[in-house]
Amino acid sequence: MSSQSLPKLKSARRPRFVMRGYSWLLLVGAVAYGLAYAMHWDDRGLLWVQERFESAAEQKESIWLPDYRAVIDAKLLPGMEKDEASDLSYDPQTKTLFSVMGKNPFLVELTLQGDVLRKMPLVGWSNPEGVTVMENGLLAIVDERDHLLSIVKVDAATRELKRDDYPKYDLGPSKDQNKAFEAITWDKRNQRLLLGEERPPALFTWSSDGSQTLKGDKQKLASDELDLRNLSALAVDPRTGHTLVLSADSHLLLELDEKGEQVSFMTLLGGFNGLKKTIPRAEGVTMDEAGTLYIVSEPNLFYRFEKQK
Repeated sequence: MSSQSLPKLKSARRPRFVMRGYSWLLLVGAVAYGLAYAMHWDDRGLLWVQERFESAAEQKESIWLPDYRAVIDAKLLPGMEKDEASDLSYDPQTKTLFSVMGKNPFLVELTLQGDVLRKMPLVGWSNPEGVTVMENGLLAIVDERDHLLSIVKVDAATRELKRDDYPKYDLGPSKDQNKAFEAITWDKRNQRLLLGEERPPALFTWSSDGSQTLKGDKQKLASDELDLRNLSALAVDPRTGHTLVLSADSHLLLELDEKGEQVSFMTLLGGFNGLKKTIPRAEGVTMDEAGTLYIVSEPNLFYRFEKQK
């Protein structure tokens, strides 16, 4: 029989509903991946599972971020629409907050409700990105662009700060000079400053007795637990000694214990932890002695979280 006499076979076609089913699965998969990426589930999945096995006693010994809810949500800091809130620190002596603005350098003092008390120009700073309250009215300020750490004195009469009037410390080069040292916090319990590089996230310490004199050189810490897209800010809980690590790109706040191991986390997306909308770019975090949590976001948004008991 010749090949021409053979019957022609129809090309195999998948039914339309099968093709539509594949398209639907691809769409669902893409949406799920996008959501997982946005919420950082790729890094937080294991920790979320671990949290389920933490006992009530273990939760009580930690900050335990899942229990926090926003009580002040995206309050505008008036007159700062063209500025960029870059960090935040609590002062236990004055019971107020200090924040640095990076775009137009100045230091601002806030009430615990996010009301502005005073603004103090930072003369000589290029891009202040980190601030922390130390002892006796001393504040440490990190300039990311100039790779410098300054320790300044602030009292009730302060109206302006000039960098040349205070001690400065060279933070040295970073792996990415444009994403260098951005975070700083005072660790009173261990008498040291804790410093953070933005990208890739890394932690360093620098010994101090709380004065304007730092001891020795900064030391790098293991950063295996910092599976974050960037590091925006740091804070130390005065009650537990645990460290809070903020990531604007990951929309995430992470709790590390004194060994540097992950304990709990809080997503900063709308619909979670009492937030109506996603915190656009969280750049500063701090905590007071009562465990109240404060966050600032670019350009001029203020948040306050309290633990639900």
